[in-house]
Amino acid sequence: MKTDQEQSHCLQKETRQNWPFMTLHQRFEQVVVLVLSVIIALVIAIALLQLVTRLIPLLLGGALDPLDHEVFQAMFGMIMTLLIALEFKHSIIRVALRAEGIVQVKTVILIALLALIRKFIILDIHTTDAATIAALASATLALGIVYWLFREREDRQSKPLE
Repeated sequence: MKTDQEQSHCLQKETRQNWPFMTLHQRFEQVVVLVLSVIIALVIAIALLQLVTRLIPLLLGGALDPLDHEVFQAMFGMIMTLLIALEFKHSIIRVALRAEGIVQVKTVILIALLALIRKFIILDIHTTDAATIAALASATLALGIVYWLFREREDRQSKPLE
């Protein structure tokens, strides 16, 4: 598996080589994907910096108790947000490398599931009404079923015909 630096170098090289052969639309998509990738990388870096600047003083001062439910929820919520952003950036990079088409529904579903899982982790069950929890659970179930259907379709397509 390639590192981010190797992927970036490969992307730059491939873009330079293929640029003269790209249509105007393909060039536009490539530029948009590259700009989005840079913006998301900056957002991730800023979010990571904020996470570190919030957690380090608490850890050094002994004020952070990871066993406290509310502290754990807040800390894990911030970490999950970073993971969601990283997965989103990774999906955009795959498009830039032309490994996949512009819209990968399966990836979008996985990112949505990650976001719902994050919501469940940071959810305060004492202040959230049952209807909201039921709606989130229904959305998670629906996305899970759709993801499962996509996987089933891919499995059927990848099996050799006998």
